[in-house]
Amino acid sequence: MPDPQPGEGAADAVPETVSTYLRLRGLAPSARTFRRRKRRAVDDEHQPFTAGRDPRGLGDVLASVTREAGWESALAREDVVRTWDEVAGADTAKHTRPVAFTDGTLTVQADSTAWAKQLQIMRAQILSEIIRRFPEAGVESIRFIGPDVPSWKWGPRAIPGRGPRDTYG
Repeated sequence: MPDPQPGEGAADAVPETVSTYLRLRGLAPSARTFRRRKRRAVDDEHQPFTAGRDPRGLGDVLASVTREAGWESALAREDVVRTWDEVAGADTAKHTRPVAFTDGTLTVQADSTAWAKQLQIMRAQILSEIIRRFPEAGVESIRFIGPDVPSWKWGPRAIPGRGPRDTYG
């Protein structure tokens, strides 16, 4: 049997085990090799040694989770409440406490009306400190209120009127 020329019947001259091997590896010429193969999308998330696969610290992971979930502003508002004594000062924090946060307004309740009035004078200083420390909290203004006053309403129904008149003597 004469030696085959390159390109002419070269696959016939190769022993059968080698041709089977080449066919399985996809190296042997066949009708299927000229078909366009469908490219698989590269999934970098599951590939080792690719960018973004380095181990990260727990703080970095939690920061990315809170950012993706949109919890940054809510957590910043909670930080304002948690660190109120540092933001407003230790003496002021003894007599006040944050009670509500609605539409960018932080409501702070004071022990007395005198404290509430004094804090209204210090409003700009406290607000600038909150904005400096917690910009993502979204605090735009602060409202200071006095202590809770007793209500004369008892029960679910109330009759409009002047209320008790001669109670104090």
